[in-house]
Amino acid sequence: MKAAMRQLAMFCIGGVIGFIVDAGVLQLLVLGLAWDRYSGRLISFLCAATATWIFNRHYTFRGPRRHSLGGEWARYILAMSGGFACNFSAYSALVYFFDIDRQWLVLAVAAGSVAGLGVNFMASRYWVYRHPAHPAPASGEARPD
Repeated sequence: MKAAMRQLAMFCIGGVIGFIVDAGVLQLLVLGLAWDRYSGRLISFLCAATATWIFNRHYTFRGPRRHSLGGEWARYILAMSGGFACNFSAYSALVYFFDIDRQWLVLAVAAGSVAGLGVNFMASRYWVYRHPAHPAPASGEARPD
């Protein structure tokens, strides 16, 4: 349980980093390059998910890897897509129903981030970075490290 709580805390720190990247890229695209609020969000998500992947693979879920670097990134992006569905739904609802735009988009990004947190953590912990269980040693055998 202690390891799971540590991982959740580290995942949340990575999430703050992802939020900063997400909101920053979205602001750049919408305010700086005149993109619409929805397509800009798709690009900002990919940037944020990549940033959180880098953080999480180095700090949150350290350990042996089962996939190549590119394979792990693709698996992570696929896993984060479930959380992004929650995230984008909350974001889109706020943007559409409350006409949130420009500098206030950061509030919709924050709501979306919170909406997807649980799904993203569970997908990361139990799918992307799942470590194979060690088989129980037979009587008299030493457990492999």
